[in-house]
Amino acid sequence: MVNEALKGFFIDCKGCSAKIDKNELKANLHVCPKCDHHLYMPVDERFFWLFDEGWEEIFKDVGSKDFLQFRDKKGYSDRLQKLYGKGMSGDSFRCALGEIGGKKVIAGVNDFRFMGGSLGSAAGEKIVRAFEMGLDLQAPVILFHSSGGARMQESTASLMQMARTSTAVSQYKKSCNRPYISVMCNPTTGGVSASYAFLGDINLAEPEALICFAGPRVIEQTIGQSLPEGFQRAEYLLAHGMLDDVSPRSSLISLIKKALSFF
Repeated sequence: MVNEALKGFFIDCKGCSAKIDKNELKANLHVCPKCDHHLYMPVDERFFWLFDEGWEEIFKDVGSKDFLQFRDKKGYSDRLQKLYGKGMSGDSFRCALGEIGGKKVIAGVNDFRFMGGSLGSAAGEKIVRAFEMGLDLQAPVILFHSSGGARMQESTASLMQMARTSTAVSQYKKSCNRPYISVMCNPTTGGVSASYAFLGDINLAEPEALICFAGPRVIEQTIGQSLPEGFQRAEYLLAHGMLDDVSPRSSLISLIKKALSFF
């Protein structure tokens, strides 16, 4: 039993329920040292882990707007202001420019803490700009996905980002002799998995990541049948030819560098 005064220094592993010291978890790339479950990795730490040394965040001026005046239990504007009040910025998707293995690279990471990493107009705009910059610089683009899908508070404008981002990927591939590396983290679902996430030249995933359009419960209720063990998890998709590799976070950076070395 962890002392109440020490609760803020520990986090519960969602894989084995063990209590892990936050500093130990950070040093282990947010992978549980007991069961190897891959927990959420904060965006800044992902960038520091990814790039050789130093990086510059780009497109920071792009943010969400409540152009529909959308309300459910709480107004969309109120939700956004609450997140900004917590010091969060960059919306649900952040981009950075840096070097990996001495090669200039543009990287983008979903921030799942920001409305579940949902794909809204701001995130879509940043993704489009990332591929446009990659084309201008003739640089590889690496995207890390962790999203619940389209952002319902933006309605059709959110769904349109599926087409915009997919078109940006197509134009990049057509005119740039550099790779788009797609890395699917837990979870990669909905409109993100159904658009730009699976369009990589190289499609990778972290272990046990949930990767799907509709979730397992929705499918089971629709077809009235139980699903196979591990269905929609990264390892299942790899076994069925939908991914190029599933790599632990500890060796993922080496795999990315190896892929980049061919270009």
